[in-house]
Amino acid sequence: MLKIKLIPESEFRRVRETVPDNHDQLSLLANMCRANTLASVKRAGSGHLGSSLSSIDIVTWLYYREMNTTGLGIHHPDRDIYFSSKGHDAPAYYAVLYSLGIISREQFINLRRLGGTDGHPDVGIDGVETNSGSLGMGISKAKGMALAKKLRGSAGNVFVMTGDGELQEGQIWESLQTTAHQSVSNITAIVDFNKIQSDKPVEEIIDLGDLEKKFEVFGWHVARCDGHDFASLERAFSELRQIQDRPKILIADTIKGKGVSFMEGPAALKAGEGLYAWHSGAPVDAAFEAGYAEITGRLSAQFGKLGLDPLHTEIIETREQHRTRLKDTAERVVDAYGQALLELGAGREDIIVLDADLSADCGLRAFEEAFPERFIENGIAEQDMVSTAGGLALQGYLPIVNSFGVFLASRSNEQIYNNATEQSKIIYVCHYAGLIPAGPGKSHQSLRDISLFGALPDCVIIEPCNSAETKQALEWCVNVARHSCMIRLVISPSPGMIPMADDCQLSFGRGSVLNEGRDAVLFSYGPVMLHEALTAARLLQDDGFSLRVVNLPWLNRVDVQWLEETVGACDTLIVLDDHSQYGGLGDCLLNACMSSGTLRGRQLLKFAIEDHPACGTPQEVLDYHKVSGRRLAPRILEAVRAQQGQLLEAAS
Repeated sequence: MLKIKLIPESEFRRVRETVPDNHDQLSLLANMCRANTLASVKRAGSGHLGSSLSSIDIVTWLYYREMNTTGLGIHHPDRDIYFSSKGHDAPAYYAVLYSLGIISREQFINLRRLGGTDGHPDVGIDGVETNSGSLGMGISKAKGMALAKKLRGSAGNVFVMTGDGELQEGQIWESLQTTAHQSVSNITAIVDFNKIQSDKPVEEIIDLGDLEKKFEVFGWHVARCDGHDFASLERAFSELRQIQDRPKILIADTIKGKGVSFMEGPAALKAGEGLYAWHSGAPVDAAFEAGYAEITGRLSAQFGKLGLDPLHTEIIETREQHRTRLKDTAERVVDAYGQALLELGAGREDIIVLDADLSADCGLRAFEEAFPERFIENGIAEQDMVSTAGGLALQGYLPIVNSFGVFLASRSNEQIYNNATEQSKIIYVCHYAGLIPAGPGKSHQSLRDISLFGALPDCVIIEPCNSAETKQALEWCVNVARHSCMIRLVISPSPGMIPMADDCQLSFGRGSVLNEGRDAVLFSYGPVMLHEALTAARLLQDDGFSLRVVNLPWLNRVDVQWLEETVGACDTLIVLDDHSQYGGLGDCLLNACMSSGTLRGRQLLKFAIEDHPACGTPQEVLDYHKVSGRRLAPRILEAVRAQQGQLLEAAS
C-alpha cells in the first residue's frame, strides 16, 4: 500500500520556534518543503519536480529571511512582492506558502484539482501575486508592480524569478532594456540557472553565452551565487541591498531536481543518456518512495543533530501500489503524428520541422534523430520560429511548425499573419489543444486558436479524432493543400479510442456519422469532445432520445450539401466545441446554415467553454464547464424540449 504523507504546518512552526534563526533552520525548512512538494505532485499525478526542487532554497530564503511579507501581511501596500515568471516551480512555491500558513492544508494537498491550487500560479490563490506559466512576461510584470509602488509612494521591493530557458524569450530582453532605461531600481530578477530545459541542457537548445556580461550591458547590477547554499544566498542579497540606483539581477547556480539524488541534473542526464526525465509528470510509486525516503532520511538526521523530537507526518492518501506502469489502453494522436511526420519526411526532402523546446511532447524526436539537418530547434522563442518558417517557405521549403497551441497561435499571431500575406505554404501544428488536460491551468489550455487561425483567409484548420485520422490529416496538409494549414492535436492519451470505419477517408469539408440518431444531430471533433458526445448519446438513449453524433474534423470549412444531407429532417443542430464559444466550429456551422435555404431557420445550439478554463482533473473540469457527457445529456434534452414547446405554442 502506497502512503502519501504531509508534513503539517504545525511542524514548520515548531522548527521556527525551537531552532535558532540560522542557516540550519533554513536548511530544515527547505527540506521539509521539498518533502511536501514531492508528496503534492505525487498525489496530483503531475507537476514539475525538477524546476521546483531547483528553486526551493531560493524561495525559502526570500520568504523566511529577505522579504517583509510575513510581517506586514500579503496585502499590505508596503509589502515586498515575489512571484515566479516561469511558473513550473509552482509546487515548491505553494509548499513555502503552506509552510507559513498563507494557503490552507486543503488547498495545498489538492494541487491541480478543482478548488485546490492550479498547476501554474494563479491570482485566485492567497499569496500569489500574478498569473504565470506563459513564459517571458515576468520582468515586465514585475516592472509594472515596481513602478506602481513608486507612483503610489509605497515601500517594498519586487522580486521575480525566471528560468534559464525562459531567457530565450524575446520579451525578456525588451524588459531588461526598458527597466534600466526607466530607472526602475526597486526590482530584483533572479535566474534559476539549473542549466536544463524540458529534457536537454540549455546549451544544446540555445546557448545563453555569458549572462553576466549580457545583463551588465543592459544596465543591470549583476550578482552570482550558489542557489542551494544559504551563506552564499545571504552574501548575494546583502550585496544587492546596497544597490539603489539601478535594477538588480541574481544569477543563482542551481541543480535541477536538487535534493533527490537520482533527479539531480548531472546524474539524471547520465542515467537518461543525455535526456532529463524529471521535468514534468509524477514519479512512479517506487521512485516516489525512494525520493521521499531520501529527503525524510536527511530530515531525521538533521532533527537528531539538533536534538529535536522526531519529525511528525500525517497520511493524506493511501492507494494500491503498482510495481509496473499499466500500458495505456487509449491511443495518443501525437504518437501517430510523429510517425506520419517521419514517413512523410523520408519521401519529401523539402519538409523542415521546427520546434520550440517541446520535441518529446510534440512527437518530434523520431524526425529529429532521423533528419537532424532538417530539424530546427528554436528554443522558447515562438515568434522567431514562425518568422524563420516564413523565410524558409519563401525559399521553396515546406516548414512544419510545432508548439503548444496556446503559445503558437496567440504569441506569434502577428508573425503568422505576416507569413499568410505572402501566400506561402506553412503547416502549423498546435499541440495541447483544447480544455484537457486541465491540470497545468489556464496558461496552457488552448481555447482561442481556432478563432485566431480562422481569421486568416486561406488557412484550413483540422482536428483529427484518432490515429488514423491524424495520419490522413497530415498527409492532406502536406500533399494536397495549396495554402497554409493548422492542425490541432490533444497532447494526452484520448479518454477512449474514437471508433471509425476502417475505410473511412478524410474528405474536404465533410465528416462521418459515429452514432445514428433521429431527434437531433450533434457535431464535434477531436478525441476529448467526441468521447463526451458519444457518452451523452448513450445516456440520452436511456431517456428515449436518439442523438446523431457526427465527427467533423474540418473546423473552418464545411461542404454545405453534405451538411444538408447529414442533418436531414432533424430540427435541431448541436455543436460541441473544444474552444471558446466564439470563432469555433459552432460559428462555422452557423454561417453555413445561414447560407443554406434548407437549413436556415433550424435551431442551432452551441456548447463551448464560456469562461476562463478551470484547473483540475479532466472529469472535474469537464463537469465544471458542463461539457462532460453526463452534464451535456440533460442540457441537450432540456434545450430540445424547450424548442418543441415553443413550436407547439406557436402552432396553437
